[in-house]
Amino acid sequence: MTNHDKPELTPTVEELEAQERRLVFRAFTHDDAWELGSLLVRLATERQAPVAIDIHRAGQQLFHAALPGSTPDNDAWIARKRRVVERYGSASYLVGTRFRAKGSTFEDSSRLDPDLYAAHGGSFPITVADVGVIGAVTVSGLPQLADHKMVVEALEQFLDARGLL
Repeated sequence: MTNHDKPELTPTVEELEAQERRLVFRAFTHDDAWELGSLLVRLATERQAPVAIDIHRAGQQLFHAALPGSTPDNDAWIARKRRVVERYGSASYLVGTRFRAKGSTFEDSSRLDPDLYAAHGGSFPITVADVGVIGAVTVSGLPQLADHKMVVEALEQFLDARGLL
């Protein structure tokens, strides 16, 4: 069995919460948004991933890119996943996982309009130490766990390069 044949293990609530505690910025500027977004574009381009990438801070879009193969639907998914981060202060994948861990689904139990909110993987909070969640970085176009993992990988590389991990 090769690595591509192995089923992906779904992260636990605890593992996802640990990612959020670890992936924290000291500050987050317009330049940081450009660099993080550009890193995501490079990762996606290397993998020929048909994704759209978005970074928002305090209600303002600081970065957006639509790679070949992405569609307007990806932009709609980005908005829905980002709203979950903004409302819950947690990664969209973590929010959905928390509902599933309680034996339900986000769609069945959140009482939120599914046309506006999607607790699917791919949107991760931008958290600044001693401040809290100030925005979100979002990828859409792959299966939800792959979207989530791409964002986490980029955040890890970005923060590690700055000595923050």
